[in-house]
Amino acid sequence: MNPFEKDVLTTGEVAKVCNVASRTVSKWFDSGQLRGYRIPGSKDRRIPVGNLLKFMKSHGIPMDGLMSGSTRVLIVDDEDEVVETLQRILNEQTSYEVRTARTAFAAGLECERFRPHVMLLDIHLADGDGREVHAVMTENEDLQVTKLIAMSSKLTDGQTAQLLHQGFDGALRKPFSVRQVIEAIEGASAIVY
Repeated sequence: MNPFEKDVLTTGEVAKVCNVASRTVSKWFDSGQLRGYRIPGSKDRRIPVGNLLKFMKSHGIPMDGLMSGSTRVLIVDDEDEVVETLQRILNEQTSYEVRTARTAFAAGLECERFRPHVMLLDIHLADGDGREVHAVMTENEDLQVTKLIAMSSKLTDGQTAQLLHQGFDGALRKPFSVRQVIEAIEGASAIVY
């Protein structure tokens, strides 16, 4: 769905464009920060596209990838070879917009700027456990919509099940095939759209 084929968007559509929770959009609307109107006789809100674009510009919400509707993927791993290979392959074989981070701290900064739809996260980072990154993501309402896929070379089936139980949206055991990565991203991001 390209949301800009329409002149007016619902709060759910705005949430997808900005990659935030629907209730965050409702707060923006109710506080008067994001201008729109209510459907008469209903509580449903509608936001004209022009108002949304002004709001996004004034609040520094990334617009890159919006017109194309590309899935934004953030790769977080401290192994250069893994990061470079994944980035190259995803750029060559998909229309994803791909960014990378080598540390948990950099991942946090990149999440704020880039608002990824899906994060491929090595759970054994040198500067912190990937599960800590997951905890931070789930505490931040605006980042809860990012789908997290754990990556590790040390995953047993039991550990994979445990990660999924803890709220990860997928898990990949290294080494993995390109097809496995793309299927994991598609599977996780299908929930977003």
